[in-house]
Amino acid sequence: MINRATYQAAQIVAATIETHFAEHLAEASAKGEIDLAPQPPARVIEAILDAAFWSSLRKEEGHSPKISIAFLPPEQAVKPLLFKQNLPLNPTVLTKLAPGVERGGIHIGVWHDGYDLYIWGTTLNIPNYCFVVDVSEPALLVVKHRRMAGYGKFTNVAVLKGDQIKIVNESAPKIGECPGILLSLLDLTADSYWNDSANILIQLSVSMRAHGRGGAVLIVPQGNDDWKQSVIHPISYSLTPSFKGLSDLVKKDRSDASEIFWQTALKREIDHLAGLTAVDGATIVTDEYELLAFGAKTGRANSSEHIHQISYTEPINNAEAVVVHPAKIGGTRHLSAAQFVFDQRSALALVASQDGHFTVFSWSKSLNMVQAQRIDALLL
Repeated sequence: MINRATYQAAQIVAATIETHFAEHLAEASAKGEIDLAPQPPARVIEAILDAAFWSSLRKEEGHSPKISIAFLPPEQAVKPLLFKQNLPLNPTVLTKLAPGVERGGIHIGVWHDGYDLYIWGTTLNIPNYCFVVDVSEPALLVVKHRRMAGYGKFTNVAVLKGDQIKIVNESAPKIGECPGILLSLLDLTADSYWNDSANILIQLSVSMRAHGRGGAVLIVPQGNDDWKQSVIHPISYSLTPSFKGLSDLVKKDRSDASEIFWQTALKREIDHLAGLTAVDGATIVTDEYELLAFGAKTGRANSSEHIHQISYTEPINNAEAVVVHPAKIGGTRHLSAAQFVFDQRSALALVASQDGHFTVFSWSKSLNMVQAQRIDALLL
């Protein structure tokens, strides 16, 4: 018998998460999709969240667990690692197992025997819309699922931090114009591929956030030099010619190499670019991923005025868009990015804070102002 959770947030959120998966699985099934994961019942969701939460507060040899738990039968996993004897799902077992499964892409497989949940082994491959709970730090749980296309970052459903609950709002794009990166993170686009624009920006955002030093990327139209009016010259690290490592890779025909090779090459180029964002100043990239400069200081264009307000929102339930001064949502990077997009309205700005917050700035024609969308809950 599956016991009720003692972690209160798990009890509160389980039914909502159950509904999310039920709706998406039903929709996918109606479209004829195959390789779909089983529907996770609320009691199962609650129990997995409870075990993951209490495990996250423990330590094994001085280290907090970093684990990913997937709900699926072993028959649905491709080439799984199977234990000879099933293990009970509880915080003690998860904590002991954690050191061996903390590398990215490894999921602890959990299933049930009709009465109790058990751990059957691990897997690197899971089916579409598989219920996953990711633990990356104490008391931080992220509920997510594998996106239908099968490539790129998983789609986040909910984030639980202690007693704080954030449910991702898939209706958020209805406010203003929505950048492609947000649509993709919410899994509202058509099938995404390894080299599509939104996927690359998502991976760049994750990599920027990972180095923990904060940074800003300004994405400007290819072949348009208007952005130079909004930076202070000389630029510390201006490049001539532009660096095309990522740009050339994206344009290559990949028919002569495996997808794993291309994904590895793409990650290497993205990490190279993201590393430069740790240098003080902004990194400037074209929308075709040519690196123009890094360490750039931005300033108000001569023909422009100071920005006084932006629309600020976060794509989670019950988060209303508010109009505020850009200085209210962050520091110098945020104010500079907002001013840059205000001046260069075809540009996009990605800003990572040292505390892990991540904001996308873009121009909204319908709102007639810069819109800032905080998306760190989607990048975890």
